[in-house]
Amino acid sequence: MADDQEQLKRQVAAAAAARVADGMRLGLGSGSTVNLVVAALDQRVRDGALSNLHIVAASSRTEAAIVKIGLRPDTLEKYPELDLAIDGADEIDPQFVMIKGGGGALLRERIVLAAAAARLIVVDESKLVPMLGVAWSVPVEVVPFGWRVSERGLRALGARPVLRTRAGVPAITDEGNYILDCAFGMISDPARLAALIAGGPGIVAHGIFVDLADELLIAGRAGVEIRRRTASS
Repeated sequence: MADDQEQLKRQVAAAAAARVADGMRLGLGSGSTVNLVVAALDQRVRDGALSNLHIVAASSRTEAAIVKIGLRPDTLEKYPELDLAIDGADEIDPQFVMIKGGGGALLRERIVLAAAAARLIVVDESKLVPMLGVAWSVPVEVVPFGWRVSERGLRALGARPVLRTRAGVPAITDEGNYILDCAFGMISDPARLAALIAGGPGIVAHGIFVDLADELLIAGRAGVEIRRRTASS
């Protein structure tokens, strides 16, 4: 079963990489599926289909993966407007609202998606949920100074925040911040909750992504399914 899931991820990653045209200004998110997209892009470079890409990575891990295959990462300072961004999601609802940040790159991922003219989200079918909060808490990036104050404000919103740690110490994001993983239960109004979280003290970013997905590539047992966001979504 695990091998089947991996094969599905590789299939959908290849479909995403096929959307990339030579000369594109491309944003890449972070996570295991994005790493597979990088590998698929590498294959297209080896095949001669791509030779001139301007890639902006949303995390140091993705940047390292790009360097490893011989490509040179670019920056948003040089390319503040991107043609396409490809990223994954931890959960996504029928309105294309996502929970992201399981890998800790939620701030940079949000910026890269916002910079792109088109946003392609690559997932397997297990990430599709009827309502956010089924399996994932909402990551919230906070400044280390006074993070307990941020935590208290999130509790007042109904969250059960847990400081994300690694090897017994706080996990640090690429921007030098902490992450509070906040269990809210089922989220009936993600846009409202997103606004409430963003207004709290010390909040840098949160993992509820509204209006940042245009198209889904979904790996399922029947193959790769394409869903496009409509005006009513």
